[in-house]
Amino acid sequence: MNAANGAAFDVAAYLERIGHAPVGEPSLSALRSIHAAQARSIPFENLDIQLGRPIRLDSASLQAKLVDGRRGGYCFEQNGLLQAALEAVGFDVTPLAAWVSPDSEGAGDLRTHMLLEVSIGGEPWIADVGFGADGIVEPVPLVDGAPTEQDGRVYRLVRQPDDRWALQRRAATREWLDLYAFRRQAATRKDYEAGNRYTSEDPVSPFVRSLTAQWGAGEVRPVLRNRHLVEAWPDGERHVARFHEDGDLLAALVERFGLRFPPGTRFRALRRDA
Repeated sequence: MNAANGAAFDVAAYLERIGHAPVGEPSLSALRSIHAAQARSIPFENLDIQLGRPIRLDSASLQAKLVDGRRGGYCFEQNGLLQAALEAVGFDVTPLAAWVSPDSEGAGDLRTHMLLEVSIGGEPWIADVGFGADGIVEPVPLVDGAPTEQDGRVYRLVRQPDDRWALQRRAATREWLDLYAFRRQAATRKDYEAGNRYTSEDPVSPFVRSLTAQWGAGEVRPVLRNRHLVEAWPDGERHVARFHEDGDLLAALVERFGLRFPPGTRFRALRRDA
C-alpha cells in the first residue's frame, strides 16, 4: 500500500507540525530525527472511534486530521502519515503488518498493527510511531537480538520460527515481553483496510470498547484510559487521577495531550461510566 495514494503530500506542513527543520537527502540521521519528532509531537489516540467517526487512511484525510487538524491517531494513521512523509522525502519504505501480542480478543489471525521497514544504504530498519506508550521513539535496526535503549526503555528485535520477527521490550523484571510479530512481506491496501475495519468498528475491539490517548515518547508517558490517567514509567505505571466530570476529562485532553474538543463532548466508552 502506498500511504500517499498518489496524492501530493505537503512535506513542509508535516515538518512544521512535528517541529522539524527541512530535510535534505535521506539518511539514517534524518530518519531518526523525523521518527522521534513525530513520536514527540503527535499523540496516539482513538477519539474519533469514540465519537462514531470513520477512520480514513488516504493521504488527504491523514494530512487533514493529524497535520492540519493537529489531532493524533492510532497505528494505521500514524504510520500511514510517516510513510507518506518518508516517501515524499525520498526514503525507500516497505509497509508491513503485524500481529499484536497478546492477540487482540476476537481478532484471530488478523494483523491489526501497521509498521514500516525503511532501507538505509541497503540496511533495513524498523520504524513505528504508532504503538502508543509501549512503542519505540527511534527506528531500530533489523538485527536479531540487538538491544537498544530509548527513553529508559530497552527494545530488541528477535527472529522467530516461520519467518517472523518479534519486537520485544524488557520489563522491570528483566524478562523480554513480545509487543508484536511480523513478517517482512509488504502489506497491501486490503491488509490495512481489514485491520482498520476490525480495530475501529468491531464491538469486541479494545479501541471500540475503550477511550485512550497516549504519548509514545519521553521517560514519563501519560496514558488516558477512559476516565483514568496514569503515567507510564520504564518500571511500570503510576496512577495520576480519575476524572469523574466530563469537563475535567476534556481539560486533561488539552493539558496533557494537546487535543481540543468542544464543551459537552461525550465519548462512547464514557457513557458506560467506565
